[in-house]
Amino acid sequence: MNKKYMTLFGFFCVLFFSGCATANKAEVIDNFNATKYLGKWYEVARLDFRFERNLNNTTAEYSLLDQNRIRVVNKGFNYTTNEWKEAIGKAKFKGADTKGELLVSFFGPFYGAYNIIALDDEYQYALIAGKSTKYLWILSRTKEIPDHIKTEYLIKAQALGYDVQKLIWVEHTK
Repeated sequence: MNKKYMTLFGFFCVLFFSGCATANKAEVIDNFNATKYLGKWYEVARLDFRFERNLNNTTAEYSLLDQNRIRVVNKGFNYTTNEWKEAIGKAKFKGADTKGELLVSFFGPFYGAYNIIALDDEYQYALIAGKSTKYLWILSRTKEIPDHIKTEYLIKAQALGYDVQKLIWVEHTK
């Protein structure tokens, strides 16, 4: 993969996680279990922004680095250039490891927020917020999400001020 594209994709990931709290005061989940959250997640929907523009087949994979850090691998396929893009980073908890509030870095000492604002009991579906209502993601362990979860997450996001009509529903064809 072209180093320029890897750098740009990594930069997108920093912006993706930028900020330490959501501007709309969305509460992060309590009773978070990082071990259950590890593994592969598919990006089902997102609010588009320039560093993810033209990407589909986007995924995030989390694995344990040590007791306090998580390895993050974000991957997506740029359908206009026919190239896979990947960024590797690390995450750590902002505070207690029982809250869904993490800090993620893809560039050395620069960390941004990753706020889990909804998560089902089986750790199959997650709603992730960035620092403002410009950043929102719906993740799933599979390439699709059940309608009742989708509806629940859309209602929650809309109540928090997100423009859910602008969500891009990600294709997973590769």
